[in-house]
Amino acid sequence: MHGRYPNDVLISGFDILFFWDARMMMQGIHFMGDVPFKKLYLHGLVRAADGAKMSKSKGNVVNPLGLIDQYGADALRFFMAAMESQGRDIKMDEKRVEGYRNFATKLWNACRFAQSNGIVASTHMEAPAAELAVNKWIIAETIACVQAVDLALADLRFDGAANAVYQFVWSRFCDWYLELIKPVFDGDEKGSIDPESKLVAGWVIDQILVLLHPFMPFITEELWHAMGPRENDLIVAKWPMADARSLDPAASKEIDWLIRLVSEIRAARTEVNIAPGTRMQMHVRDADAETLARLERQAPAIARLARASVVQDAPGGGALQVVVDGATFVLPLEGVIDLGAERDRLTKAIAAAAKERDALAGRLGNASFVERAKPEAVEKARADHAEKSAEAERLTAALHRLG
Repeated sequence: MHGRYPNDVLISGFDILFFWDARMMMQGIHFMGDVPFKKLYLHGLVRAADGAKMSKSKGNVVNPLGLIDQYGADALRFFMAAMESQGRDIKMDEKRVEGYRNFATKLWNACRFAQSNGIVASTHMEAPAAELAVNKWIIAETIACVQAVDLALADLRFDGAANAVYQFVWSRFCDWYLELIKPVFDGDEKGSIDPESKLVAGWVIDQILVLLHPFMPFITEELWHAMGPRENDLIVAKWPMADARSLDPAASKEIDWLIRLVSEIRAARTEVNIAPGTRMQMHVRDADAETLARLERQAPAIARLARASVVQDAPGGGALQVVVDGATFVLPLEGVIDLGAERDRLTKAIAAAAKERDALAGRLGNASFVERAKPEAVEKARADHAEKSAEAERLTAALHRLG
């Protein structure tokens, strides 16, 4: 008897490859004259937090309904997708599930911010026309995300697809784009987002909701309708198109530069205990014409996000120095912090971190400890050593920044 199978891919746990999958193939060829599937996707098993196989007799079984009650079905579903890597077992990590619940909350809050600022659902599949660098940048980032998700799904890399959306939504759209377009508050009067950014933000949110829908179907469907009137439910919405025709590499490079500059300034300020709200002056050395032009265009964003206003003259005295793309950005510390006390604090902290680092290095260099101690203890010592080494390097770099 010969016939056609309705399936093309079989999804199976790797542990039944020979118990079940191979038998399906042999029986299918024998009775139907053809293999029952063209592709076999083997996924891992969900194990207990310590890596042991879940078993009722061991009492280490995790009830998914309990996790859903606590964190939501979307968070658990995203956890499973993000951790699944073609055959690799998944260790049950409730903290990760909680983290993905926080991710859903962040997306919800981003959409609420959009609604309160007049950003609504998009009416076009194509990206809106954009003139502002920040909008050209986020359009390019969105297209790159769509491309990454498409490639990952085509290769059945569900972890790659989920993590690509996660990084884009959290690290690019929420943490940076919304901050860059956020209206400025001038006294008691609230500013407004410019019309172009409203259109672009609405389009990006739509792309995010469609991309996230396979992983987080419930919150995305809710937000899809909350953002404005729709002809259809999200589950039948068209998949985004990775159209790269309108990309502007110069605009993307400028915003990437801005993000790196603001990040470096924020990190440097934190390292020397400058309060986040403290406004500072900043001048630049060794900057080329392109950097100076970018500084002029992005001065309002730098002043708002890094609390640093660009000035021409360089005052004397101690200063904080940040280097980005060959240019040195100098933030005077006179009247901002006690420079001598800060140097003493950093010197002591470096010595303490280096002492712990060296002590851990001594333990790890002791063959007796490595051979006889429990593997968890050795692994913890290695992790602690790496942490203290990184801390000593970071603090040393902070001390050098104090010019």
